[in-house]
Amino acid sequence: MSATQILFWILSVVALFSAIMVLLSKNPVHSVLWLIAVFFSISGHYILLNAQFLAIVNMIVYAGAIMVLFLFVVMLMNLNKETEPQKNLWLKLAGVVSGGCLLMILVSLIRQASEVTNKQVLLKDGNIGLIKNLGKALFSDYVVPFEISSVLFLSAMIGAVVIGKKN
Repeated sequence: MSATQILFWILSVVALFSAIMVLLSKNPVHSVLWLIAVFFSISGHYILLNAQFLAIVNMIVYAGAIMVLFLFVVMLMNLNKETEPQKNLWLKLAGVVSGGCLLMILVSLIRQASEVTNKQVLLKDGNIGLIKNLGKALFSDYVVPFEISSVLFLSAMIGAVVIGKKN
């Protein structure tokens, strides 16, 4: 077993354990902290896949900015057992049905993944996932969707300022 495989399995165990702890934690702040651990282990997987840019963006955006927002929201909500609404039977049934559908999709994907791993992938060079190639593809083949998304983000920021502005 190589060092890459050992690191992959360690990161996978950390990611799965942290994701389970997100679900099992009674304290919402602890759940957010476990979610940060999940994001860091996923960033480690990105590095193993030679996608350094995605790893850094995942750490900065998700583990940094988004998780800080989650923590602020959780702290501002004042979550108590008394304020928690009681869920009815239909809502619980809908949750079980949607969870079963997700399980069926995951089993289907695992079956298809075993077929894909048997096929050989031919790569031109070993530079897949590097920032240079990502920038080249982004600004040559996908320049219009990139600019449309930047206008969308700008309008979302302007909308947030307008909504948050006091009269």
